[in-house]
Amino acid sequence: MSAFRTSAANLLRLATDGTLADRVAEHLWAIRHGVSPAERRSWMNSLPVLAQDLADAGLDQVEVLVEYQLPLTSRRIDAVLAGVDPRNGNDSYLVVELKQWSYATAYEESDTLVAVEHARGPRLHPGVQVADYCQYLTDFLGILGRQRYPLHGAAYLHNAVDRDIADLLDRPVSEQSRLFTRQRRGQWLAHLQSRFAPKSGAAAADRLLTSTVRPSRHLLRYAAQELKDRPQFTLLDEQHVAYELVLHAVERARKANRKRAVVVAGGPGSGKSVIALSVMGELARQGRTVLHATGSRAFTQTLRRYAGRGSTRLQGMFKYFNSFMDAGANDIEVLLCDEAHRIRETSVNRYTPKARRDRARPQLDELISTARVPVFLLDEHQVVKPGELGNVEVISAYAEKLGLEIEVVALHDQFRCGGSAAYEDWVLTLLGLAGDGPTVWAGDGRFDLRLAESPTQLEAFLRSRQRPPGDAGEPGQTARMSAGYCWPWSDPRPDGTLVPDVVVGEWARPWNVKSDRSVGDAPGSAFWATDPNGFDQVGCVYTAQGFEYDWSGVIIGPDLVARDGR
Repeated sequence: MSAFRTSAANLLRLATDGTLADRVAEHLWAIRHGVSPAERRSWMNSLPVLAQDLADAGLDQVEVLVEYQLPLTSRRIDAVLAGVDPRNGNDSYLVVELKQWSYATAYEESDTLVAVEHARGPRLHPGVQVADYCQYLTDFLGILGRQRYPLHGAAYLHNAVDRDIADLLDRPVSEQSRLFTRQRRGQWLAHLQSRFAPKSGAAAADRLLTSTVRPSRHLLRYAAQELKDRPQFTLLDEQHVAYELVLHAVERARKANRKRAVVVAGGPGSGKSVIALSVMGELARQGRTVLHATGSRAFTQTLRRYAGRGSTRLQGMFKYFNSFMDAGANDIEVLLCDEAHRIRETSVNRYTPKARRDRARPQLDELISTARVPVFLLDEHQVVKPGELGNVEVISAYAEKLGLEIEVVALHDQFRCGGSAAYEDWVLTLLGLAGDGPTVWAGDGRFDLRLAESPTQLEAFLRSRQRPPGDAGEPGQTARMSAGYCWPWSDPRPDGTLVPDVVVGEWARPWNVKSDRSVGDAPGSAFWATDPNGFDQVGCVYTAQGFEYDWSGVIIGPDLVARDGR
């Protein structure tokens, strides 16, 4: 895990001579990307206060981990203090969230959201925020899962007095969510002294920073409970074979103490994600360390929302392919790589410093290295853009080069498109991916394929087919429109409305929202396919791929052309 590390005494020296913000910024530049002016201001305003408080409490030997990066995420914590517990000599850790707020109230009577003066929109209650950090670290750091005493957390509003944040003080506190203000500085110093002895915290910090990163047994039991009884996870035939094959490979790898890889290949709607979530639930029930990862932001965010059922703990088990750049070899037992056709050459992006780009490993190497049993679920025909290389041949060759045993299972059944294998075959021949060439769609009684004369007609047809679920439990019907990227994609207007960029004749509609934040009634991009309000925007491949709805309208632009009858 990454952090700017120093003793409390040196933190105070750097703050006193005015170089602290520069040193923290240099650290972040070396490992990640640039630093915003707001971040610099926060360090200059808050870290000297923390340093002085530690000195006044007689704890200048405590180790301070500034901008500590949560494992397997890009999220950073303001500070983690590491030292010696004065009661028993054990390692002691305190997560600290520093807030410069002077005035804040409950947001519309919520006990988890707050309205902060001069800040736009609601913010998470700092007690909830720091408690979430504590829970996540306990769930994913091996050293904390073995601790006799739980990780502690505190939010320190060092500019505030009680009367100006009175609503925030009404929320019940726990050892992971204590709240201190400037007015309660004496209590804050006493709390620090109760958590740390006046001894060096270097060894404790060493152990925290080198801890194994894996889901804890507590988290796995929780995930098993949440995932085990999902009726939509019923497996049939080849799906069940793939499920059993993965479990078999895990058991064989454990007994032989040797890595194995599994590839599950199938077309859209063949049930790959159902297999992944079923395996995840069963392995969690067995107490195996297992994580799920994809290369699709929309897909991962939706799994976090729906499979995670609003639980931040379970949501933390759904990662991205680029989350494992710094993971150790065989840190976890099983990594389920869903939508593995989206695997890229490397995990670097435009924010990655050049020094790190130059020594980056192939992303496939990171994923295989991380788990004793990496599992790849993919559709070779669904690669979205250049640089994505996940296919059976590439993955198998790479695994064999590393000396891994590998199992490959193919899924042929179709569980979307009304179960119409004929439609899937028709699309593959239309696009030249199989067969001898395009054929006329003759229909098979399972799938309804139509042509609209205009987008106006298309939209009206789709709107007429939408139907909410009935009161007696009857299923509803959903519809969406999508298109290739053939029109401009504007940012929202200053008044918060979307620009109707997709224009065909007199008809015009906006694209789906660019970011994860909603714009007016339009949902964030990750939820365009699943939120009812997504109908009024045009989706793209990134928001549509991997999702299902009953009626899919496709606007064909100049990105799809026919040459010589193909």
